[in-house]
Amino acid sequence: MRLSRTARMSPAEERLTRAAPRPSDGFTSETVTARGLRLHIRRRGVPPPTEPAWVLLHGLAVSHRYLMPTAVALPGAVFVPDLPGFGLSEKTPRVLTTGQHADVLAAWMDTTGITTAKIIANSYGCQIAVELAIRRPDLTAALILVGPTVDPAAPTSAAQIRRWSRDLLSEDPKQIPAMLTDFREAGMRRVLRTLKDAVTHRMARRIPLVSAPILVLRGQHDPIAPASWVEQAAALARCGSAGEIPGSAHNAVTTGGTRVAALAVAFAGSGFSSPRVVRGPGR
Repeated sequence: MRLSRTARMSPAEERLTRAAPRPSDGFTSETVTARGLRLHIRRRGVPPPTEPAWVLLHGLAVSHRYLMPTAVALPGAVFVPDLPGFGLSEKTPRVLTTGQHADVLAAWMDTTGITTAKIIANSYGCQIAVELAIRRPDLTAALILVGPTVDPAAPTSAAQIRRWSRDLLSEDPKQIPAMLTDFREAGMRRVLRTLKDAVTHRMARRIPLVSAPILVLRGQHDPIAPASWVEQAAALARCGSAGEIPGSAHNAVTTGGTRVAALAVAFAGSGFSSPRVVRGPGR
């Protein structure tokens, strides 16, 4: 059965998802104001003056929490913001669009002193990462897109919800407490309006506009970002590669964090000349 093959978080990784705002494993929390919005940032280290930092972007209805198993496995300075309205960031009355999220992130990076970054994003966060790379190429050294939405073969809210429901059957049940907390903090109105915006954002048209190199990854059991879409997304990039994280579903950044981090580091260290298809290493 699929469930028996699906990756699981370790106890240490599970604790990481619950740690904020307390210090843990070198990470601390801070609040930064960007474009008049208070953002919660989980961070380790300071922006390096001569090389890109790591910035991780979460998906729809969730927060920094589920990204921490990947964040802790990365070297150097790492920043994991909660998007406006999500996680521990300010709950804005208006629901931001994909482009507006990208603009707020760019303002935060400027304020924090992050001059350029290697960006790891999951799900809807991939759409924001692509918009950031188009609008501010100076801030984007590379993109690692994990389970990017929205697959052109499922371009409606209903289709995405059906795929998400299927994905839940393959996810680690230990993610549920954090996911419920994230959903409660965001609220149904924000989640549904953001989903509506996400399905109108045409990733297949936007990816070719990104000048930065792109590595597109998916979990082996991910129904939201199937292999056909991941390969298409990588082929659309000016400099693109594709890969798969064994055992994981859509939230590979949670259940395959060490694998995602290893592939991201290898991609960044290769001069972005990695092969078209790569496979995740073992834990």
